[in-house]
Amino acid sequence: MYSKCGSIDDARRVFDDMAERDRVSWNAMIMGYVKCGQGEKGLNLFKQMQQNGIEPDNATFVAALTACASLTALEDGKCVHTQIIQSGCESNVVVASCLIDMYAKCGSIEDARKVFDGMPMRSVVPWSTMIVSYVKCGQAGEALYLFRMMQQQGVEPDGVTFMGALNACASLASLEEGRYVHALAIRNGYATHMVIENCLIDMYTKCGRVEDARRVFKNMLERDVVSWSAMILGYARCDEAEKSMELYVQMQQDKVEPHNFTFAGVLKACSILATLEEGRHVHKQVIQTGWELNVYVGNCLVDMYAKCRSIDDACRVFNNLSERDVVSWSSMIVGYVKCGQGQKALKLFRKMQQEQVDPERVTFVGALNSCASVAALEEGRYVHEQVIQSGWESDLIVGNCLIDMYAKCGSIEDARNVFDNMPARDVFSWGAMTMGYAMHGLGKDALHLFDKMCQEGTEMDSALFLCLLSACSHAGLLDEGQYYFECMTPVYALAAKVEHYSCIVDLLGRSGCLNEADDIVNSMPCKPDLSVWRALLGACRIYGNVQMGERAAKHLLDLEPENSSGYVLLSNLYATSGKWDSSTKVQHMRKKRSVRKEPGCTWIEVNNQLHTFVVNDKDHPQISRIKAELKTLSEKMRKIGYVPDTQFVLHDVEKELKEASLLHHSEKLAIAFGLISTPPGTPLRIFKNLRVCGDCHTATRFISKIVGRAILVRDANRFHHFKDGFCSCNDYW
Repeated sequence: MYSKCGSIDDARRVFDDMAERDRVSWNAMIMGYVKCGQGEKGLNLFKQMQQNGIEPDNATFVAALTACASLTALEDGKCVHTQIIQSGCESNVVVASCLIDMYAKCGSIEDARKVFDGMPMRSVVPWSTMIVSYVKCGQAGEALYLFRMMQQQGVEPDGVTFMGALNACASLASLEEGRYVHALAIRNGYATHMVIENCLIDMYTKCGRVEDARRVFKNMLERDVVSWSAMILGYARCDEAEKSMELYVQMQQDKVEPHNFTFAGVLKACSILATLEEGRHVHKQVIQTGWELNVYVGNCLVDMYAKCRSIDDACRVFNNLSERDVVSWSSMIVGYVKCGQGQKALKLFRKMQQEQVDPERVTFVGALNSCASVAALEEGRYVHEQVIQSGWESDLIVGNCLIDMYAKCGSIEDARNVFDNMPARDVFSWGAMTMGYAMHGLGKDALHLFDKMCQEGTEMDSALFLCLLSACSHAGLLDEGQYYFECMTPVYALAAKVEHYSCIVDLLGRSGCLNEADDIVNSMPCKPDLSVWRALLGACRIYGNVQMGERAAKHLLDLEPENSSGYVLLSNLYATSGKWDSSTKVQHMRKKRSVRKEPGCTWIEVNNQLHTFVVNDKDHPQISRIKAELKTLSEKMRKIGYVPDTQFVLHDVEKELKEASLLHHSEKLAIAFGLISTPPGTPLRIFKNLRVCGDCHTATRFISKIVGRAILVRDANRFHHFKDGFCSCNDYW
């Protein structure tokens, strides 16, 4: 009585005061400890019982195994198993079912299956236990295989079996199997049990069938908080976040008290809708209902704030968590990446390892994406080592992220090495490698890869074609790009989307075919978006077509007047055409509308540390040495033919001031710092957040020849590989 009422100390006091104890006394006390979450004390009492000469029976073994399962104490569980065999209790169905459950919860599903297979007779209990165990161990396919075998052997499923089978279908998003299990549950009279209905809601939403889930929810005779939570989370899962919010309001009106899964669903909905104020309101309710210390809810709050771009709030919640699991760390790392704070994400990844939290797939995805975002190659190689040590190297998603990271960090060879050694590839693997080649201007390699993909019979998708067209655009492969664009629908049955039109307009525009690009824009079956007009305006800036550029800029600014790119491109077009008054007017218009222009900056990684520079930088501790190095380089460059291209100084000032301004562009400052900070002959890798300017591109060619170093530059669009006075782009970018 005391144990079941949660007063374990009173139970122990009675137990200790007993003048005489039998097996039932010991069993009651051991199970009392287990049910009160004190499995270790239960196990100690189990050992003490035998030392006192009391032989355990089936009930004792059930209690001891339950204690081992709660503690995930595999070795203790195996010792209990040995005693069970010695006592001849292994054939007992309940004991065998507890053995299966213990092994599964201790992570040894193979031992659980051995016990199951060794049972001479099986009732529904061991079947259900084994099925549920497979689901919990992430082997839903095996669970469904057993479910079918169970029916073939004429064993009727019970409520627990149906729960396990439905959860397996949900894990696999197997709609056909789920509907079959639902039909069986109806036939066997379990379909109207609330617990089964809750599982059905979860299964249907995970299979993307929100209407079927809604029908189950609507027809329920009785609902508990799990029912409401499953439906709220289901709506969010199926991209119907507004209905999640509506149902949450209705739940509160029905006076149903929310729990952690409810908050998980509604916070996910807030994340999808990016409704920060709604999220903060839910956060207040979390605090009011006492769930703020729950790690699951805390993780959802971190994720919500990060996806709503309120990274400071996410960090505050993360720091206030009383305990953190791998999901907490992963959510915060991914949040930093999504908010453009890759360096903070990497620092947090390091700190996570210092606290000996084992990363999982999502953690590695976040860490690799953060390396890619700040082009931190050495950090990326370190994360790759951790991936290998943790056994995640063969994971498809992690492999795709490794390809993307190496490509964006400038090591296309490492990216291809990962690609070639993947045990399996999907369309995203091919896409990541193709996009890597595109970024490096290796259009021919991208086309060869596409041919290989076709030979292997991989199914095409529109995203892959976008990568292919981008590769043609960056490499100036006009004929090839037009060919594949025209082949999309008739040959590959893929409809061209607005982003494909944007890519072909960019390709035509870069190649100087402005009229053809304009014709494509005017004949598009869908409305041109920002990217299309931006591509056309960018081409007009390169070739000085003011009239067409003004028209493209008007569309661009009408669509998104708060985006700075339209103002900057138009102002630059006017400036390079010598129309300084018009250029100034556009800049005034931007400032009047309070549109902030993204400042250009360049960074370089030296000794695992990132150094960032802006134009005319004065803050770097070695700025005097950097400027002295630039002055020396400038003199050497001029002697071998370098002439500063002052058209890239977009201010109407004297020629000498323009040349001085060009000399201290952020790209040149970063290169000079790299030269004075690394041994002679060391390749340099620099990265810029905007498009590299034409004069810096020319200067870098000369510098690579003078210093005898390879210099890799990544700008907002692509990579440039400089060596011996030449660039891989052949001055086409």
